[in-house]
Amino acid sequence: MNQNGWEDEPDRKIMADIDRKAQRHLRALRRPRAGVWYGLGTMGVVGWSVAVPTLIGIAVGLWLDENVPVSFSWLLSGLTIGLGVGCLNAWTWINTERKKISARREDLKEDAEEDHVV
Repeated sequence: MNQNGWEDEPDRKIMADIDRKAQRHLRALRRPRAGVWYGLGTMGVVGWSVAVPTLIGIAVGLWLDENVPVSFSWLLSGLTIGLGVGCLNAWTWINTERKKISARREDLKEDAEEDHVV
């Protein structure tokens, strides 16, 4: 016991628990919240990341159809290549966001586990 009549070990545990919860609270305050606008923005980014390369592919295909006569359609080739590049671009962006979300969830899981260990 200390001079106040309290035991030191439980006091340390309580203080460590309070400190851990305060740190978790501060991390939560610093973490941005994803709202409706974030979801709409994500859909917009994915849409544009597919649409722009597709339109570029179509424009290049049209130009090639006019200037380079061949037996196949450059327009369809440009469309296919542009769509493929756009889908790859969107997949890369979504995969990056998924990794960020997984890292945040892992942090929350670790925080929750720390709170239960006293």
